Amino acid sequence: MSSSQNSADNSRKVKIVNRLGIHARPASLLVKTAGRYDADVSIEKNGSRVSAKSMMGLLTLEASHGTELLLTACGSDAEQVLDELEALFASGFDED
Repeated sequence: MSSSQNSADNSRKVKIVNRLGIHARPASLLVKTAGRYDADVSIEKNGSRVSAKSMMGLLTLEASHGTELLLTACGSDAEQVLDELEALFASGFDED
């Protein structure tokens, strides 16, 4: 997994490592994880940005294996939510 952190705007780049990409199960895990935090969290692919708390939004990204995404968070717990989301991506959502 490739990742980098930009602390100025609380963003991280992640790469999808699980074979099936972001389908219903990983999207559900992302929404559940992001929902535990107060921070406003978004995920961006090729200029298309959606809320990490929106199942439908995440599925519209059509993010497949190998896709690079930008995670951005704003709020008092932004770093914590980014840490947890980054770990989900790194683990391949425990699918492979």
